[in-house]
Amino acid sequence: MLRLTFIASIVFFMASCGSVYVSPKVDARDGKVRVLPVNAETVLVANRAQYNPKQLPAVFFQNAGGAGAARGAGAVPPASLDVQQRPSAMTLRIPPAVTPGPYQIGVGDVLLLATKRSGNTVEELSGLLAAQNARQGYTVQDDGAIAIPDVGRVVLEGLTLEEAEAQLFQSLVQSQIDPTFSLEIAEFNSKRVSLGGAVSNPTVAPIRLTPLYLDEALAVAGGISTEDLDFASIRIYRDGTLYQIPLEEYLRRGDLQKVRLVDGDSVFVDTEFELDKAQAYFEEQITLAQFRQQARVQALAELNAEVNLRRASLTEARSNFKDRVDFDAVDRDFVYLTGEVSKPGRFTMPFGRQASLADAIYSDSGFTAETANPSQIYVLRGSSNPADFGAVTAWHLDARNAANMTLATRFEMQPNDIVFIAEQPITRWNRAFRQIFPLLINSANVATNG
Repeated sequence: MLRLTFIASIVFFMASCGSVYVSPKVDARDGKVRVLPVNAETVLVANRAQYNPKQLPAVFFQNAGGAGAARGAGAVPPASLDVQQRPSAMTLRIPPAVTPGPYQIGVGDVLLLATKRSGNTVEELSGLLAAQNARQGYTVQDDGAIAIPDVGRVVLEGLTLEEAEAQLFQSLVQSQIDPTFSLEIAEFNSKRVSLGGAVSNPTVAPIRLTPLYLDEALAVAGGISTEDLDFASIRIYRDGTLYQIPLEEYLRRGDLQKVRLVDGDSVFVDTEFELDKAQAYFEEQITLAQFRQQARVQALAELNAEVNLRRASLTEARSNFKDRVDFDAVDRDFVYLTGEVSKPGRFTMPFGRQASLADAIYSDSGFTAETANPSQIYVLRGSSNPADFGAVTAWHLDARNAANMTLATRFEMQPNDIVFIAEQPITRWNRAFRQIFPLLINSANVATNG
């Protein structure tokens, strides 16, 4: 019994001295290792090291919809017709009433002058016939006068018919000619009103001795000719001013039909909205819309084909890159995990972003809660200075207080960092015991048999 006790004491003494089981640890006694606690200040110091994460190839940031402009059937021809806007309401602007007075003879009028002719008794008895035979037409010349044989030129422009008769009487008496005569206007050519627009027969209507009213002038032009009566208007241009009478108002009110026209008026029947033109416009717009639709369909088909080709190319390029990653044929950055971790190995640093200590610890190969000592978590980082070759900074994280794990989320990893997690004391003794237990049994057997 004393022998067994002695053997056991020797075994446990050897285990306590590390002779039986050796576990790794961070040792700063050789001066090459500098141990720094991980706290808010040292995290900032550790993160000063510049590191640019590896980036994914550009093919992962491209999309299949980035093709050039869609190709279609070319530019759409411009419309030959302009759109017409129906007026919401037409303004009634009536020309002011005029009283031009009696007709005044003007240039171009043809005057018919009838004088008494001498003859026998029979001819005198048939004076009417003689008067008819003695009629002579005279045109008022551009100087406002007519030329009468044996009398000369008599200015009659601007005179009323009564004033013209008095002027002729005086001229005949002065020429010692019998002043028996009659005067009338045969042709009215000096005062006119023009009519155009939506009328059957655009024309020029003369102003005679009697007043010329709007309805009479339109009748001379054959009447209004338009299918869209609701949006037609009669426009009168007089002395630089434009007046307007909506056709609906004109047909409804008799006073508008009796608007008196004067010399120089221009009457234009305007259709604000022409049905034929509108129909042609919309037919043209439908044709252009069909053309655009066909162009869009063609362009969309071409775009879909190009997008599909680009998508297939991108998919193939990405798949090839993933295969290279799977075969470890891509240059990557790694952090190495050792000590009490689920699976010693390396943690691959992600593309395009920084990785933290927490990412490494809680990866698939990371921290194991059963055997790992949370108070002994280290990040071992070698010096980048060639003069300090072999120098190591050990950043020590004590996670016995779980709140300190928030520092692990802010601690940025660098390529080739080593995350070392020490074992718990009970784990060390358990492993030592498992190694010496067979020796203890053998020694006991030897002692028993001896």
